[in-house]
Amino acid sequence: MQVIRARDFTGRSAWDALSIERIDNATVRLHWTDQPYRWHINDGPEVFAVLDGRVDMHVRTAGGEQVLHLETGDIFHAEPGDEHVAHPLGEARIMVIERSGSD
Repeated sequence: MQVIRARDFTGRSAWDALSIERIDNATVRLHWTDQPYRWHINDGPEVFAVLDGRVDMHVRTAGGEQVLHLETGDIFHAEPGDEHVAHPLGEARIMVIERSGSD
């Protein structure tokens, strides 16, 4: 057993991750970042939970680009094929649950 205090985790570079668990074919990881990620499409579902900080999640749909404002405690769920990119507003700590090896 262990307790992980998300707000105490800091990576050496943007999007560094602490691997917490692998459950079947999914990984649970805590990410630290202060920089945007990159546009990507996952090959499976993704659960993105903001544990500390704020994040603007940019998504592309048939209607164009949208920005979803995520606060601490908010959860973003992406279906397979959803194009998105996370832009933290300052430092953020995020728990990501996704298929192992997913982008």
